[in-house]
Amino acid sequence: MGNITLRTVNLKREKERKKIDEFLHKFELILEKDVEYTLALYDDERIIGTGSVSGNVLKCIAIDPDYQGEGMANKLVSDLMNYQYDRGRTHLFIFTKPMNKRIFEDMGFTEITRLDGVISLLENDPKGLTNFLKKLKKKRQDGRIISSIVMNCNPFTLGHQYLIEYVSNNSDVVHVFVVWEDRSVFPNDVRYRLVKAGIKHLPNVIIHKGKDYIISNSTFPSYFIKEKNSIVKIHAQLDLKIFGEFIAPALGINRRYVGHEPIDPLTREYNAVMKNLLPQYGIEVFEINRLEYRGLAISASRIRQAIKDDNLDSIKEMVPKSTYEFLISEEAKPIIDKIKSL
Repeated sequence: MGNITLRTVNLKREKERKKIDEFLHKFELILEKDVEYTLALYDDERIIGTGSVSGNVLKCIAIDPDYQGEGMANKLVSDLMNYQYDRGRTHLFIFTKPMNKRIFEDMGFTEITRLDGVISLLENDPKGLTNFLKKLKKKRQDGRIISSIVMNCNPFTLGHQYLIEYVSNNSDVVHVFVVWEDRSVFPNDVRYRLVKAGIKHLPNVIIHKGKDYIISNSTFPSYFIKEKNSIVKIHAQLDLKIFGEFIAPALGINRRYVGHEPIDPLTREYNAVMKNLLPQYGIEVFEINRLEYRGLAISASRIRQAIKDDNLDSIKEMVPKSTYEFLISEEAKPIIDKIKSL
């Protein structure tokens, strides 16, 4: 490869990070804040390519046009994948522009779905989605009204419980998906456990680990979407397309419920897209008013703020007993300490 070298970028050094950002800017890309590891290809000291990792997603990948077609992308992606494998991450994803998807398909990635002209989502396991759907189908139950809720539950509150109980009372079967991306202050296994404990009195409710096919805000890439005001809409469309085309049919879902969002404009936009898109797949969307405490909606962010403020009395009034017992346990101490330090 001549004078071409592949090096790890020290993202803590502002000068190195700025050079990568400037290189990506030429391709109308940005180096996202959540990037944890970056490689760069150099011809002597000139950057000719770069790629990064965030969780199980490969992102911010670009090759100088003068060096395209020489196997640079393969080398870059191969080394990023080795980095991931060394950390036990074997199920990997790439978001890219549809015009570039062939490059990654030639490296063994398989397209899951796409929004024409905007974004394509690929994974490195050709049977990944198929196997996920097979597991879902094992939990399928018959009924006239099969409802669904997608929740993060960071942590599980009486507001979450109220919504699930409402849906349970108005459905034959309810499928609750816990978002699995492990970037919340409460780890995914803890969130799942708290939800499970809080709904054990509801026999028609089935809980699922959202795994990699419920796309969270934290994994969705904004780095190559030029119209930044469209990011939330595009994220919602891609996520809901996967839900409508694959997840809902696997379980026979014909309804999806969400809590009313009075504060967060991003969630409101997401819900608006949901109301427009999911009916195209035969799925009705219902928005339910949130449970309130002292005139304000109970939310996970409100619980986290109360934890930060050491307001145990208000927390006790806003979470199920199982959640409260966890919060005062030894196991929760590192999480509590982290919240207080934020």
